[in-house]
Amino acid sequence: MKVFFTALLSLLFGMMNMTQAQVQPDPVPLSYYLPDDVRYDADIPTPKEILGAELGEWHVRHDQLVNYMYAVAEASDRVTITEYARTYENRPLLMLTITSPKNHRNIEEIKEEHLKLTDAEASEDLDLSSMPVVVTMSYSVHGNEPSGSNASLAVVYYLAAAQGSEINDILENTIINVDPSINPDGLNRFAHWANTNRSKNVLVTDPQSREFDENWPGGRTNHYWFDLNRDWLLMQHPESKGRVAKFHEWVPQILTDHHEMGTNSTFFFQPGIPQRTHPLTPQRNQNLTGAIAEYHADALDDIQSLYYSQESFDDFYYGKGSTYPDVNGSIGILFEQGSSRGHAQESIHGVLKFPFTIRNQFATSLSTLKAAQGLREELLANTREFYQESAEEASNAPISAYVFGEEADQARTKHMAEMFVRNQINVYELDQDYEDFKAGKAYVVPTDQKQYKLITALFERRTEFSDSLFYDVSAWTMPYAFNLPFAELSRDFNDNMVGDAFSLEDLEEPGQLIGDEAQYAYAFEWDEYYAPRALYRLLSQGVKAKVASRTFKSVITDGAKDFDYGTIVIPMGIQQDQEKVHELVQTITEEDGITVYELPTGLTPEGIDLGSNNFEMLENPRIAFIGGPGTSSYEVGESWHLLDQRYHMPVSILKSGELDDMDLSRYNVIATSAYSISDDAAENIRNWVQNGGTLITYRNAVRWAKSFGLANIEFVEEEDEENGEETEVRPYVKSGPDRGAQYIGGTIFNAKLDLTHPLGYGFNSEDITVFRNTTLFIEKGENPYSTPLYYSDEPLASGYISDENHETIKGTAAVVVSRLGSGRVIAMTDNPNFRAFWYGTNKLFANAIFFGHTISGSTAN
Repeated sequence: MKVFFTALLSLLFGMMNMTQAQVQPDPVPLSYYLPDDVRYDADIPTPKEILGAELGEWHVRHDQLVNYMYAVAEASDRVTITEYARTYENRPLLMLTITSPKNHRNIEEIKEEHLKLTDAEASEDLDLSSMPVVVTMSYSVHGNEPSGSNASLAVVYYLAAAQGSEINDILENTIINVDPSINPDGLNRFAHWANTNRSKNVLVTDPQSREFDENWPGGRTNHYWFDLNRDWLLMQHPESKGRVAKFHEWVPQILTDHHEMGTNSTFFFQPGIPQRTHPLTPQRNQNLTGAIAEYHADALDDIQSLYYSQESFDDFYYGKGSTYPDVNGSIGILFEQGSSRGHAQESIHGVLKFPFTIRNQFATSLSTLKAAQGLREELLANTREFYQESAEEASNAPISAYVFGEEADQARTKHMAEMFVRNQINVYELDQDYEDFKAGKAYVVPTDQKQYKLITALFERRTEFSDSLFYDVSAWTMPYAFNLPFAELSRDFNDNMVGDAFSLEDLEEPGQLIGDEAQYAYAFEWDEYYAPRALYRLLSQGVKAKVASRTFKSVITDGAKDFDYGTIVIPMGIQQDQEKVHELVQTITEEDGITVYELPTGLTPEGIDLGSNNFEMLENPRIAFIGGPGTSSYEVGESWHLLDQRYHMPVSILKSGELDDMDLSRYNVIATSAYSISDDAAENIRNWVQNGGTLITYRNAVRWAKSFGLANIEFVEEEDEENGEETEVRPYVKSGPDRGAQYIGGTIFNAKLDLTHPLGYGFNSEDITVFRNTTLFIEKGENPYSTPLYYSDEPLASGYISDENHETIKGTAAVVVSRLGSGRVIAMTDNPNFRAFWYGTNKLFANAIFFGHTISGSTAN
């Protein structure tokens, strides 16, 4: 007991001294991170030799990280390096492959043999005892969680420079892929902030200090402010497309995903909460995750770091770095380190210093490699068994294939096919008509292929769950996200339905001009996904265009054609430069995939004539989006990305704190999801709307638009409990789950759309699926024409919702249009641009931009 007491006092005294010392900017040596009693090759440069400072002394910039990785690759025969993508800001994404020189000499043969594990038949004869295990370590997908990327410097140094039998065994039996910075743009943004605000002589540890409070939007996200850790499955960004391609190049047995969490937290490693694992994930996966966890525990015990497991996080949504591997025959491991968020910050455990956070990430990187050695054959067998089981399930599946597609919108159809192909799913052109699906205009996905489980995950409509809490979304049914018709085929499926395989080159198919250069008018329908891009090309170049608010039939080259609501007409007689119009029409057919029709006369055999007042003159959109404090950078970024990347439209992002007296007359459309805005800013916006502006509000912005009298809407009120009803007493430990069960974290709902309304232009069915992650419920507008989109009486399409919320949402409004002076306020309960993959409702947003000003005041609330 005396020995124990003395040791305890020594530990406490050491912690006190450490706390006092940590406010000093004394750099720790590299040996602080590295294992004891290991020799290192002097020819391998240390981080300090390239960075000019000790690891953890400053936050590493991405260019420094890149320089170091190339320096090590040049110096070591254990390391090769490839650039697999470029970010939006043109920063390189790197993958280092680290293994023994012998394995490097045979790397292509090893890879080819390794990929046989994903082939149910070819894997039968593999000798697992002689195969190396593959581990991918990916760091800091969130740029302001930098301990991961900084730890990658120590990891690469150790793997390249360490000498001895232990490291030789690891290198001989392991192919190690290191992705040192998954999010270079965010990492660089955060490093700049942390370094710029670091004190030079004394480290400031006050959590309220500027160093620990990044400016909006912060460094978590990529260039367009997307969370790249939600993009593994979706692959809407270059970082993810390249990263997932590298994943499938090897299909590793383990993939590590290094993160940070709140400063007062310790260290988390998976397994997550057991009951929140996706049902398609085999139990064997979780058993192995638990076995790997024992190695992490040993490593953190050795350095006396606090940690926990099986809490806080889950393995449900397959779009995260720690769960995407689970549906691909791998083991995803999430690490979460309590964050210093700068260089040294006070916490409930004392001063948390940046090097300490790096050391934990380094320790668990090495423990992962030790686990891969200790469990090598079990891990290899897991991959083999996963694909063998998938093949057996596919052969007995009740669904033989899925067919999907929208004849009128081939771009949207092909983008869904693109997502599947990037996920290594075989997609084929439909070669014969099936029900409403036309040959050559739809695609078929046979289920009898190796990605059977992932195909199931992408198409399934799950509405029953073993748990009511979700760390992320509870549904991602892809045909619903793209708003595409689809069908499940069983006995109807046959090989004659399968045509040519879809490839990424098929995305570039151009449109066409039906007829010749128009003398009277051109027309194109609003169905195609890139119609807004085409229209903006025209309007921004001074072309005068109108939109049809009624249907009509017109004479075309080959006879006559019916044109729907929302058809864009370009009358040639009112154009100032007709030759420019002809050139632009050619451009939109070639580059935007639009089919344009020559209309030789203004007289129509049915419906409105081309000179009718039911053709509304369109304005060139001048768009602003409110960003900054009080707004979600995710939602601002999603709209910015849509307009810039897909529609090629400029958007001004206005600072929320400077709106009070800003000149808003430069814009005719303002969009926002802001949850907080000042009284003076609201008054300035009110005056702008009254003078004819179109204000688009969605999600939390609907609340302040209502509170300031901008949107004439009413919220659904909860029914009061009956007087005298006894309050149910619940266990304290149930309080969190009870509250969480009422949260809508991400669910898909059925809604009804008015196809005659300007916000419904370009849609071909009144039945539409929308994504929702709020409990914001609003009543239908008093004006019977003011609610173009509302939830159906059977609203749940896929995902989780509590019984109470399911009852509340029935028949409520999804969009209500109000009038204010000569302007319009469009209130949307949901985000139409969610995570860039919700293609199906992007057009609601585009319609509000292009056609909001055409909505009749008599139809608005």
